[in-house]
Amino acid sequence: MPFEADLAHALDRTTDSLEPDLTALLSGTVQRGRSRRRRRTAGVIAGVGACAVIAAAGVVIPDVLTGMHSEGSDIGIVAMAMPRSAITDTQMIQALEATFPGGRFSAESGQSNNPSDPSNGRVANGGLVLDDGHGAAFVGVSAVRLQLPLKDGDGLSCEWQPKKDGDTCKMSELPSSAEIPGGALVMFQQNAAAHPVRPDTARRWTVTVTLKSTGAQLQMVQWNSTGGGTGAETPKPTRPAPPLSEPQAVAALTGAAWAPILGAVG
Repeated sequence: MPFEADLAHALDRTTDSLEPDLTALLSGTVQRGRSRRRRRTAGVIAGVGACAVIAAAGVVIPDVLTGMHSEGSDIGIVAMAMPRSAITDTQMIQALEATFPGGRFSAESGQSNNPSDPSNGRVANGGLVLDDGHGAAFVGVSAVRLQLPLKDGDGLSCEWQPKKDGDTCKMSELPSSAEIPGGALVMFQQNAAAHPVRPDTARRWTVTVTLKSTGAQLQMVQWNSTGGGTGAETPKPTRPAPPLSEPQAVAALTGAAWAPILGAVG
């Protein structure tokens, strides 16, 4: 399904670096990390954010991009904490729908987290295909909680992101406010589904917002096609740009629709 494929990408945040005995592949889902995760290569994705055992479907919402790091190195590996409370797949999908009022939705899919399951319950995600009148596009969001203090890793630093032709990564910060006490780190990524890039190559836009005070992290993945993937497996573009611009995506993830999710995560 497009969601799983994308989340695998975005969900690169997932189980890539999990201990083998904790890795469990759930039928039809992509797991995004238990206690630690390593970003997968850009071709996998997956999001949300977004997300892991991508063999199942490939949803990252983060996978979105990342470079593999040398064995034994902690660079690019992020320690994940258990979410503060449960989030259902239905809540994730409803928050996505509220992000695009007036849109038409299809191919909805999601995954609940489970704070009582330390081996398998850290990731919540949701994804769907949006038709906003400008071309169908896959959009997915994943929600996790990172251990404090925050360190370089998925969604926290561009330093270790792969530098491929046409791909970009940049960091920003949001000041402390009533909505985001303590402020937040924001990562913006744009990646092509295949290289070299051609006029008919689909692209993925990923925005990751991480709250400094709690470690709560939302990652949104938007495609200008109906699903994720790599190379020839990716649907052709249906539109030139994602449904939301970078500022609009940040405003959405820190706004009213996602406030309950951020609160439940951290």
